Amino acid sequence: MNSLAESVTARLLSASRVLSELKVEPRLDMIGRVERVGDDVASVRGLPEARLGELLLFERSNGGEPVAGIVLTLDPDLIGCAMLGTPSGVGAGNLVRGTGAVASVPVGEKLLGRTVSALGIPLDGGPQIDAASVEPVERPAPAIIDRDFVDTALNTGLLVIDAMLPLGRGQRELIIGDRETGKTAIAIDTIINQRDTGVICIYCAVGQKTSSVNQVIDAVQRYGAPQRCIFVFAPADDPPGVQWLAPYAACTMAEYFSERGGDALLIIDDLSKHAVIYRQLSLLLRNPPAREAYPGDIFYIHSRLLERAAKLSHERGGGSLTALPIAATEEGNLSAYIPTNLISIADGQIVLDPRLFHEGQKPAVNVGKSVSRVGGKTQSPAMRKLAETLRLEYAQFLELEIFTRFGGMVDERTHNTIEHGRRIRAVLTQPQYVPLSLAHQVALLVAIDEKLIDRLPVDKLAELRTAIGEWLNTQGGEFGRRLNATGNLDTDGRAALVAAITELVERLTVHATASGQ
Repeated sequence: MNSLAESVTARLLSASRVLSELKVEPRLDMIGRVERVGDDVASVRGLPEARLGELLLFERSNGGEPVAGIVLTLDPDLIGCAMLGTPSGVGAGNLVRGTGAVASVPVGEKLLGRTVSALGIPLDGGPQIDAASVEPVERPAPAIIDRDFVDTALNTGLLVIDAMLPLGRGQRELIIGDRETGKTAIAIDTIINQRDTGVICIYCAVGQKTSSVNQVIDAVQRYGAPQRCIFVFAPADDPPGVQWLAPYAACTMAEYFSERGGDALLIIDDLSKHAVIYRQLSLLLRNPPAREAYPGDIFYIHSRLLERAAKLSHERGGGSLTALPIAATEEGNLSAYIPTNLISIADGQIVLDPRLFHEGQKPAVNVGKSVSRVGGKTQSPAMRKLAETLRLEYAQFLELEIFTRFGGMVDERTHNTIEHGRRIRAVLTQPQYVPLSLAHQVALLVAIDEKLIDRLPVDKLAELRTAIGEWLNTQGGEFGRRLNATGNLDTDGRAALVAAITELVERLTVHATASGQ
């Protein structure tokens, strides 16, 4: 009995001590109620202190874990929310709690090599991410005074782009074209080409099929440097709110590196689906539709995202964030609503032509409709000098080729121009997953400029491209490394390059003659 009494007394003393140390403070809970819910959106009454982008927690009738929603519209009486999870068990009359926090995602180097959702949840079966910090997905774009000139090249490894449509670190270049014309292929090759550059790559897939995203990841793992890439995946079966959030989340992850003096590349595949998702959410939330039923703020939705790509000033660390958004057209209609919006936001566009694609010219870049308004000043001296007349020569060839299709007689000069143009087109055609180094591209441009390619049949130019690559890896190793590092091609270097290419051309010519071609 004594031991029992002593035990009870001790417990009472302990409880009294705990109660005396407990701080009793008032707590303010912001609570509203669901007015209606359905199609992954909800209307909430109450919560007068709620703000745009705030996260709300919806209680379930079955007592399960609350489901999150994000505020998209603020009306005098109702709040419109997009659900970020499955709304099962959420119905009219359920309680909704305001969190006072905006949507945020984990950022940091621990994300490298991982595949995550738009909320930063691992999708690759790996462990939970030990993030450096958590940052909001919606962030203001750098001010003008915080930006610097775009002065460093971001090479894609694709000759047709690097020579005629060069990109710079900090640029926003739109990749646009019809379905199945190679838009994602250009993005993949660009990621692969950054394997030795130190650029961090973030690939964001919005509304894509899982199989398509797996192909992208497999290609980067096989040919690139996946340990310096982040894959953000919001598949088509995710709630629309999650798909809408994905590009902003991926941009926040990329900004972590650019704000610390690094270089990041953000690819969004694609913003056409993103616009459709936002239109779906807006119509379900009963916002007034505008052109093509898109909401009136669709331009702002994309501009506030892409404006975050920039080359930061030296005072801000000197980092850069390059954006390559992808958009789809229908029947090549660049004057549609979303394409015109994105073209006006970006610093240029790479237009892909389905006719060129089906003719076997890959990448199927329409050079006449494509433009880069910034990156020309980032080209290396050797590339700039060799490519300054290439676009004009190629455009002249395309016009002459159309003319000769009508069967008109042509003189010898026109015939030579057409034959030279066909060989330029063959050189610009490039297999996927094989991006070219700067030295390799310069060598091909020298072969074009010196008209060395005119000595070969068109079907032998692919072999010449391979032979030049092998020569640079063996005999011209030191020359190639120096050219890649400096970007300069002096007179002696050009002469050595011409001699080597001439020898390779003669060797292929003898082989073609021996085989009866």
